[in-house]
Amino acid sequence: MNQFHNLFIIGTSHISKQSIKEIQQGFEQLKPDIIAVELDKHRLYALLSKKQGKPSIYDIKRVGIKGFIFALLGSWASNKLGKIVGVKPGSEMKTAVTLAKQNNKKLALIDQHIEITLRRLSQTLSWKERWNFVVDLFNGFVLRKKDPLLNFDLNKVPSKKLIKMMVDKVKQRYPNIHKVLIEERNYHMARKLKQIMAQNPDKKVLAVIGAGHEEDILNILKENEGITYSFTVTQ
Repeated sequence: MNQFHNLFIIGTSHISKQSIKEIQQGFEQLKPDIIAVELDKHRLYALLSKKQGKPSIYDIKRVGIKGFIFALLGSWASNKLGKIVGVKPGSEMKTAVTLAKQNNKKLALIDQHIEITLRRLSQTLSWKERWNFVVDLFNGFVLRKKDPLLNFDLNKVPSKKLIKMMVDKVKQRYPNIHKVLIEERNYHMARKLKQIMAQNPDKKVLAVIGAGHEEDILNILKENEGITYSFTVTQ
């Protein structure tokens, strides 16, 4: 867990049992006033809803064909990995949301709206990246080829060194995906966390975000410590 002033950050893996335990333990130890999660309203609804709608033509019109296909393949891959370890993707976020509701804590949604992210992917995703993505999925799930970087216990959060190596590989192989899914969202979430901290200087804020975002968000906050953002936090 990292700390920056009144902000405490837990970096998670979305299919890790370890992450669920760390959130529960962190909540008990810190007794935070506010829980911030890497979700937007749409993803929160999908996470809590028992009846999740099937993809439709309307979705394609809203986010673009490339963003739609990427989301479809990404969801399939994460569900596949989740079944391997017996943890439904997003369970750690659901744990954080449930703790906030059960204990009457303020819940802050800090991620960029998923439609904006997917539209950005549709606008920027290159043919080379799309081909690389399909090849990597085929090699991993059909041919069962193992990437040495992915040779770790899926039940645990990867080490910071391994996370950096994986993020660097994504940046090299998928530069536009890295920019949209990681870089742009890091700045978005950092701005929201900055605003929450400024509005609640005497409150403890526990942020639950993917481990791949943790270090960069902390660095953004530290580099822009003296800057005041004008940003509305969506509850």
